[in-house]
Amino acid sequence: MRTKPRQLGRSVPIPASPADAVLERVRDPHPDTNYVARFTFPEFTAICPITGQPDFATLVIDYVPKGWLVESKSLKLYLNSYRNHGAFHEDCTVAIGKKLVALLRPKWLRIGGYFHPRGGMPIDVFWQPGKMPSGVWAPDQGVATYRARG
Repeated sequence: MRTKPRQLGRSVPIPASPADAVLERVRDPHPDTNYVARFTFPEFTAICPITGQPDFATLVIDYVPKGWLVESKSLKLYLNSYRNHGAFHEDCTVAIGKKLVALLRPKWLRIGGYFHPRGGMPIDVFWQPGKMPSGVWAPDQGVATYRARG
């Protein structure tokens, strides 16, 4: 597995699919410290595999590194590669979490997929393998549950 980012600092097209995307990692400059890194991606898009309609979500990814950080440009390219990919909300959210766990082997990770309503019903998906290390603080993900007008 490469440790030096190859996409950072140069023009890279958005991959055609998640399978074509390359997630990269860099060394954690504070491997002796437990802390939470958060990525919020408010413009996540995927395609419903049945109807072909777009699905929109805010993704929030929190993790406690264990030696590695995800390189942010590669993460943006990977997440954007879903925009023409057909998958259900649950599949997108869990697959992204699993791919990050496989790459980083973090001490802890959680991902929340807050999907906008389509067909009158929002779907929120949460995945967290394992427990947060003791002594680590992670704020609420800050995305309000969908509420209709009124």
